[in-house]
Amino acid sequence: MVTLRKQYLVSRPVYSEDSLAEDHQKIHRLHKTPLDHLKEYLTCDSRRAKNAVLSLLPIIGWLKIYRVREWLLGDVVSGISTGMVAIMQGLAFSLMASLPPSYGLYTAFFPMLTYFFLGTSRHISVGAFPVLSLMVGVVVTRLVPQNGPPANITGFEGLSPDQQRVLVASSMTFLMGIFQLAMGVLQVGFVVKYLSDTLVSGFTTAAAVHILVSQLKFVLGLEVPGISGPLSIIRTLEMIFVQITSTNICDLVMSIVIMLVVFIMKELNDRFKAKLPVPIPIEFIVTVIACGLSYGFKFNEKFGVQIVGEMPPMAPSLEVFQESAVEAFPAAIVGFAVAFSVAKVYSIKHDYIIDGNQELIAFGVSNIFGASFKSFAASTALSRTAVQESSGGKTQVAGLISALMAMIVTTALGFLLEPLPRSVLGALVIVNLKGMLMQFREIVYLWRKDKPDCVVWVVTCLSACLLGLDLGLAVGLGIELITVIFRTQFPRCSTLANIQGTDLYRDRKDYLHIFEPIGVKIFKIPSPIFFANIDFFKEKLIEAVGFNPLRVLRKRNKAIRKIKKLLQKGSLREFFNQTEEFDFKDEEMDQLFNKNNLPSRINWNAELPVDINVPRVDLHSLILDFSAVSFLDISAMKGLKMVIKEFIRADVDVYIVSCDEYVLEKMHNCMFFDMEILTSMIFPTIHDTMLHVLERNDGKIKTGTVVRNIMCSNASILDLYLNAYFPWGMLLFTIVWSTPGT
Repeated sequence: MVTLRKQYLVSRPVYSEDSLAEDHQKIHRLHKTPLDHLKEYLTCDSRRAKNAVLSLLPIIGWLKIYRVREWLLGDVVSGISTGMVAIMQGLAFSLMASLPPSYGLYTAFFPMLTYFFLGTSRHISVGAFPVLSLMVGVVVTRLVPQNGPPANITGFEGLSPDQQRVLVASSMTFLMGIFQLAMGVLQVGFVVKYLSDTLVSGFTTAAAVHILVSQLKFVLGLEVPGISGPLSIIRTLEMIFVQITSTNICDLVMSIVIMLVVFIMKELNDRFKAKLPVPIPIEFIVTVIACGLSYGFKFNEKFGVQIVGEMPPMAPSLEVFQESAVEAFPAAIVGFAVAFSVAKVYSIKHDYIIDGNQELIAFGVSNIFGASFKSFAASTALSRTAVQESSGGKTQVAGLISALMAMIVTTALGFLLEPLPRSVLGALVIVNLKGMLMQFREIVYLWRKDKPDCVVWVVTCLSACLLGLDLGLAVGLGIELITVIFRTQFPRCSTLANIQGTDLYRDRKDYLHIFEPIGVKIFKIPSPIFFANIDFFKEKLIEAVGFNPLRVLRKRNKAIRKIKKLLQKGSLREFFNQTEEFDFKDEEMDQLFNKNNLPSRINWNAELPVDINVPRVDLHSLILDFSAVSFLDISAMKGLKMVIKEFIRADVDVYIVSCDEYVLEKMHNCMFFDMEILTSMIFPTIHDTMLHVLERNDGKIKTGTVVRNIMCSNASILDLYLNAYFPWGMLLFTIVWSTPGT
């Protein structure tokens, strides 16, 4: 079916950048210097002071618009629901950090208190996050191994192994908070943008594998010491399989039952979430039941089940800072990246703005404050945040209520959780890994859609699994940057041609009915041109035009030497319209041939004597499409200038079109233009350039095998274009160029 399309007609002169500047006056903007920006940043007035306070304390902004009647009930219900999940996840995730479970409750309470005042997201639930817990656990296991002496740290003197582990975890969390706070103050929240969704997905999937392996010892009831470093996951699995015959059947059965029940109920929650007022807190329910059964049947005494044990209600160590700095920085980045990604999803959904730098400050202060009270690294968990939002939470009042629930359990009801089997917590952790483990499905999708991204995902996941999370993140980031470099250093260059009957120019390989006039090439590079890809640009350009201008010039130089000798003998007069004698010095012949210094005009495509062989060059116009070139550096500009001069000296007119204003300004500043490379070669569009080429090369343009010699003294370019380009079609977009005197 033929679709009716609107048509438009534009009548205007054919413009180059020079003629456009003559007809339309440009505004010359004065760009601010770094000193101007610094003065503006340091200037303080009442308005800026007010904005600074509102920025540092976002609670003031949303508290002023808080709708008590509409939002309070939802926040209370959401806070209670989220609190139950946060308590269970805090207990479970503390095992991944190799800490006593009670410290997970501290992480569910203290960080939330400060985030309530400083955070810009109204929906994320701040607390323990499994990946961060595992990263903390790696440092804890390295400095305080279960089998063997702890690291030689002065602060460990007089402390029990559990207290030493708590000191390591809190100190690393404190340092992590310092890193986040410093990045927030320095306004470098943009660093998280270098962690692509693909990299984060591969990294969190590897973390899920680590978490799964680390929880097997609790599910099976085995005594397996924590192992850190490269290949730790393989060594842990080896130790588990060595002891597999010692599995505690009670732990295993209880874990399997709990995983099945929780999995089924979570699926039902997802399926009927539209009908349920709040999600069923299945983790809380099974935890209460497991506590009751464990207490009533004395699981720890009769079956040897490991339980949570006592839950008791020290300043960070500078020596631990030194030992954990390498791991603390990537943990700070990962914690913020995950939290910011989740917060961004809900800010878009509920139409409010979050500030990345303020989020860094909020999490930095929260982790510093929490570490002072022995909590470990805090971020957010997607499942917990989903509960807070889906159960009616509108603001962080819900988060504050969930934190108060954790405080009540910590101070008054903690003894009720003492009989809780650790295998129950391990089972809850494994069930909550479903979302992260399902990310393995992305491999097939990425392979079909974007193979470089698939490579990033696979390499990040494998390296994080085998080398550890810290080294794996570094390797993944390196691979990601390599793919970016690869895409910019080796872009997909193309030769453009005209789509018949339009002013549009597309890759000639992509369309059937296109027109490319003989003697004209339109070359496009879809990336910035800089020192790393300027040679690639030259290679692709030479490949597109079909000859190397430098080699052609060298051949012509050799031919000129022969011509000079033959002319001195009085031969070859019929080949040249000589106006004066050749007077070339031998050293000049070794330089690139410059046609401007030649008193005669040599037709190199004419039939030359047998002993003079010069490559034939049918190209007379080369158009470089710079519409996708966002910047040029000095090295690229030198290389570009050289290759353009080579073409010009080979009698090829070169044009640059759709050049960005910034790039054009830099060309002027770097003295790119000279006596050979003129500003008149810059055109605003490909179509303007093509019409100019048609007029300039009157009599040279061929369509098929027909040579059209059209005089353009008073004729419009529209007629020329229709006759030379589209004798069979209707031109929808026309530009009429009237020459002076018409």
